[in-house]
Amino acid sequence: YVLESTALHGTRLTEAGFAFGMVAQHEQQHDETMLITHQLRSGPRALTAPDPDPVPPFTGPAEVLVPGGPFTMGTSTEPWALDNERPAHVREVAPFWIDTTPVTNAAYRAFLDDGGYEDPRWWAPDGWSHIRRHGITAPLFWRHDAGQWLRRHFGTTEAVPPDEPVLHVSWYEADAYARWAGRRLPTETEWEKTARHDPATGRSARYPWGDADPAPEHANLGQRHLRPAPAGSYPAGASPLGVRQLIGDVWEWTASDFLPYPGFAAFP
Repeated sequence: YVLESTALHGTRLTEAGFAFGMVAQHEQQHDETMLITHQLRSGPRALTAPDPDPVPPFTGPAEVLVPGGPFTMGTSTEPWALDNERPAHVREVAPFWIDTTPVTNAAYRAFLDDGGYEDPRWWAPDGWSHIRRHGITAPLFWRHDAGQWLRRHFGTTEAVPPDEPVLHVSWYEADAYARWAGRRLPTETEWEKTARHDPATGRSARYPWGDADPAPEHANLGQRHLRPAPAGSYPAGASPLGVRQLIGDVWEWTASDFLPYPGFAAFP
């Protein structure tokens, strides 16, 4: 009744329960803010959760070829989609290779051990100026002690887990690592094609595994573990090309600026 009596009645914000979804999403944003607050605090750990299930080392291919061609990006029909995810539109994408798992701490540590933070060859000019100005020599919360890398995790100090996806790196750091590794960050379009495109049908699914809502076997969601799962986890959540952990665990950087889609119209 309240929504029906407002000036928003009849707009997209009141269709298909969108406003209620927005309230839930807003609360989830507060959850993330509280997690950041706990990560920044010192003292005894105040949060606990079971660790992700152990998994055998990932033995699949390290990278896959995403075929070129048209790809439908965004949506015009999904009830819960923000204005910056609309409208659906077709993009032409050249073929490209992409890793099948997130970058691990072990892989990133090789960049560190090779002097990556001391070599301007790998850094964008702004990035090099940034790390030199602020004395950044490793990912946030990492420190080197007695020959090993340690990190702070919700108030406790632990050895950096080699098989977990790397956390708390800026765009500059991610870009420098990719250059050092002989790669590059994917564009937004490339990342979304990796996550949604099914080469067998040519359609874009809601999620990497299809259109079904997320279930525990698909991804590490809802802060149920308070840490990333080892790289290569959740095979049931893989994309049709076999790329894993495209949802959950960590935020991922792309090479693209945050810009509106063609035909973008802001919600009221």
